[in-house]
Amino acid sequence: QVDKYLYHMRLSEENLMDVSRRFRREMDKGLGRDTNLTASVKMLPTFVRSTPDGTESGDFLALDLGGTNFRILLVKVSGNGKQNVEMENQIYVIPETLMRGSGTELFDHITECLANFMEKMGIKEKKLPLGFTFSFPCRQTKLDESFLVSWTKGFRAGGVEGKDVVGLLRKAIKKRGDFDIDIVAVINDTVGTMMTCGYDDHHCEIGLIVGTGTNACYMEEMRNLELVEGDEGRMCVNMEWGAFGDDGSLEDLRTDFDREIDAGSLNPGKQLCCCRLPPPTHPPFSASSSPPPAPYSSPYPPPSSFPCSASAPPLPPPSSGSAPLTTSTSSSPPPLALCSSFASDTTSPPPSPTYICSTHPPSSASSPSSFYFPLLLILLLLLFFLLHLLFARRLHKMVRLLVPDCDVRFLRSEDGSGKGAAMVTAVAHRLAEQHAERQRVLDALRLSREQLLEVKRRMEGEMKKGLARDTHESATVKMLPTYVQSTPDGSERGDFLALDLGGTNFRVLLVRVRSGKRRSVEMHNKIYAIPQEMMQGTGEELFDHIVHCIGDFLEYMGMKGASLPLGFTFSFPCHQTRLGEGILLKWTKGFKATGCEGEDVAVLLKDAIHRTEEFDLDVVAVVNDTVGTMMTCGYEDHLCEVGLIVGTGTNACYMEEMRNVELVEGDEGLMCVNMEWGAFGDCGELDDFCTEFDRAVDECSTNPGKQRFEKMISGMYLGEIVRNVLLDFTAKGLLFRGKLSERLKTRGIFETKFLSQIESDRLALRQVRSILQHLGLISSTCDDSILVKEVCTVVARRAAQLCGAGLAAVVDKIRNNRGLQELSITVGVDGTLYKLHPHFSTVLKETLRDLAPQCTVTLVQSEDGSGKGAALITAVACRLKEGKK
Repeated sequence: QVDKYLYHMRLSEENLMDVSRRFRREMDKGLGRDTNLTASVKMLPTFVRSTPDGTESGDFLALDLGGTNFRILLVKVSGNGKQNVEMENQIYVIPETLMRGSGTELFDHITECLANFMEKMGIKEKKLPLGFTFSFPCRQTKLDESFLVSWTKGFRAGGVEGKDVVGLLRKAIKKRGDFDIDIVAVINDTVGTMMTCGYDDHHCEIGLIVGTGTNACYMEEMRNLELVEGDEGRMCVNMEWGAFGDDGSLEDLRTDFDREIDAGSLNPGKQLCCCRLPPPTHPPFSASSSPPPAPYSSPYPPPSSFPCSASAPPLPPPSSGSAPLTTSTSSSPPPLALCSSFASDTTSPPPSPTYICSTHPPSSASSPSSFYFPLLLILLLLLFFLLHLLFARRLHKMVRLLVPDCDVRFLRSEDGSGKGAAMVTAVAHRLAEQHAERQRVLDALRLSREQLLEVKRRMEGEMKKGLARDTHESATVKMLPTYVQSTPDGSERGDFLALDLGGTNFRVLLVRVRSGKRRSVEMHNKIYAIPQEMMQGTGEELFDHIVHCIGDFLEYMGMKGASLPLGFTFSFPCHQTRLGEGILLKWTKGFKATGCEGEDVAVLLKDAIHRTEEFDLDVVAVVNDTVGTMMTCGYEDHLCEVGLIVGTGTNACYMEEMRNVELVEGDEGLMCVNMEWGAFGDCGELDDFCTEFDRAVDECSTNPGKQRFEKMISGMYLGEIVRNVLLDFTAKGLLFRGKLSERLKTRGIFETKFLSQIESDRLALRQVRSILQHLGLISSTCDDSILVKEVCTVVARRAAQLCGAGLAAVVDKIRNNRGLQELSITVGVDGTLYKLHPHFSTVLKETLRDLAPQCTVTLVQSEDGSGKGAALITAVACRLKEGKK
């Protein structure tokens, strides 16, 4: 008969897997904004966003309130790797009159006990942070704000339900007036358990209560938690899983015993996953007719009632002729905790002894249930004893069976949720202090609107100096004439060659321009490499190799021996006195070919062509990549009069009124000016905006003191700025727990492409973690990843804003040149940073609208590069030449 009754309580592996699937569905419902209301597992946000990392330190108070007795604790936490916690505590009683009186009286009593404890500890004059464990059903809106939904456990204090319990406690403390504390956090006991165990094991991310009641919490990804704004990082979720099954989803698994216990409980049909028993209707019974022994030593009397969800009632007297039954406190299973996946609780004070009973005792020995009742008691006591011995082992086994891919370690909580409340407070306190220090550092990298307007004003001043003959030499923004005097008008036609040289690879292009109704640009190109030995050999060898590649391209296109106009995009610093000339000032980008600096690169190219005697080309134009970009976009959009490069470096050009270009004779028409704005700030114009990180990057660069504007904007330097910020944060213990990897110390190791990848991360920061692991930061946490992303965001945003301020100066100057109230203009843009970074273009446009409100600016991304632009410049030059004839 025992087997008969036990049979229905046995669950097969298939049953368990099915329950697991049902539970997962309820979790998903609880996490969803639209389905939370109908979910039985509510998945409540706790606003606890981080577990302990071992660096917490300081003195903290904890208030642990969840029954008729409550604890106040002083928790002293030592950081610096020692991870030592010392606790002193005092248990206080709540009289029954206060449990059922007014909320004001209840919180006044708690406040009085707080004052008493602080006076005993000699800390009444200090304003210490406090964590509040409040183990009643609450709706939490912030870490330090929690609204009581309903009292349980025998409490009925008036005026509290629906109110913020933290606010009520603060009000009582303020009314008393003789001490002050900083209430940082309010949590329930499950969260407290997880945080207690998490201090000793940093892999602990789940808390589990298995005692008189049961509940769990865990760290959930923010992107899955639709009840709270934000999608980065994690937050602890209080599952309230005891209500699983309240919607009938466990009905096929419930036995007659489950239904009978539920029917006699205070809340029939509720908390089916966690059976709660009713308070007694008559005095407890034992062989000596005396109350059961207290489960813990306390100077205060034991509770006079058995409130729901805190303890179960004692046994009713058995039927006539039955032997009296009692249970001792040792029959109660120890509370469990699991770490790395689960944690548990020994709530303070410990629960009252648990008694098993039938809710409908028999009336006489002849009753039909006279056999059923004692047998039921024997069976339940037997189960209870087995539970005490085997619960933990069976739990571990079931977890391994159901989630074989997870390595779950169980860690028993020894210090209860009071310590956990202190740890939540310690973590919140650490995060607040670290956040304040980090923001202080990052604020130096954030620019206000007034600062950006000042950058714009200073840029305008340097532009005027660069254009003027008398001040050109001292100007940092050189405003170099390019002798490009017109943008495409659509009438250009013909076949043109273009040579695009700016790095170790270069392109040769054939560009066929058609006008009229079938207006189009057809391009064919081939990429060639420049061997290292030619980059650093003689100029003749270098240009002979380039000409050889041009010959190969013409043969490839079936045009060997052709004579075509050529546009030469030469992206190195040059001085020009006419369109078809470019005197190399100095090599960059690893080139060191001798006999080139100070020479006209167009002449060097022509000489090499003549040496081959295989073909002839007319070098019509020498341009840089910025001008080429403007011309490429200008062919499609005739309003395009500005070119912008934001890639490895940065520069801009625009069409200036000839009357303002004092370095060139004549005052009619327009001329494109190559600003070379990367040098803006070389004479101190940006010193008050530069940070210690900018100065560190500049000092370690190959050209200290030069290209200061470029070093705050371009891709070559942004990763290095971020790396220096991360080094500073780590040295201050604000990141990576103060542990620095050797790889992160390496200059250039944090590539600018990482900024784009990190800010594009929508995969729970997995991309960030992958990059940090690549940098040797294997043990980085989720919080570390969030901070690294914030640093990247701040550095990239400043770069886009500075670029926007410079561009605002350009478009406003064009508007003022033409005496217009409103200007509509297009900017052609190229460069990997602009193209690949997910937010750079957006911030640039926002800044431009704000700083140049009278200009309607359209930014058009160049798709075909500056090679096509060189060919179009050649086409425009040929058109103008033909027009003059």
